[in-house]
Amino acid sequence: MKSFVLNCFATLMAILFSGQLLAESTVWSRTAPVGEVCIEGDPCAEELVMVASAPAPSVQGGAAKVSLSEGSEHEVKMLNMSSAGTMVFEPAVLKVSVGDTIHFKSVDLSHNSASIAGMIPDGASSWSGGMNQDISVTLDTEGVYVYQCDPHAMMAMVGVIQVGNPVNLEAVKSQAGSKKAGFVMNQSRLDDYLSQL
Repeated sequence: MKSFVLNCFATLMAILFSGQLLAESTVWSRTAPVGEVCIEGDPCAEELVMVASAPAPSVQGGAAKVSLSEGSEHEVKMLNMSSAGTMVFEPAVLKVSVGDTIHFKSVDLSHNSASIAGMIPDGASSWSGGMNQDISVTLDTEGVYVYQCDPHAMMAMVGVIQVGNPVNLEAVKSQAGSKKAGFVMNQSRLDDYLSQL
């Protein structure tokens, strides 16, 4: 029995070291550290302090403005995490043309996309996608649309789409205050997104 266990262990180790179990798609490869670790007093730590204390590049007029997206079909991913934070749509802010179609893709579980009443143009059609389902929406009315993930609305999982000219931007901004009151985190996220239009 001991010999059998040792043989199994040796076989497993041979497979591991041959790379068969450490392929790109394994958890190990996706969670392996990137870069180097710097400890205080090391020369690399001093370089990090210099980089961290360098002034951030300024953006004229506040937030960087989003430019018109190319094409008539656009994809927005529903994500648990991205470089922009947790519980986000990616991209979170889009500028598109009247008649363009947005494809909301359920990349991570437990998300949907739903327009927010009072935060879409007058006369525009609302939408509410099912949980864990992709949904495509064609936007035929000019203006600003704000949408959310229903189960993560309190975490400010919202997104903004400008279709043509932002004819209702001031109305949306006035509604944003009451919407943000329900956020338990990321309170400035909606303002940040609207400032990019």
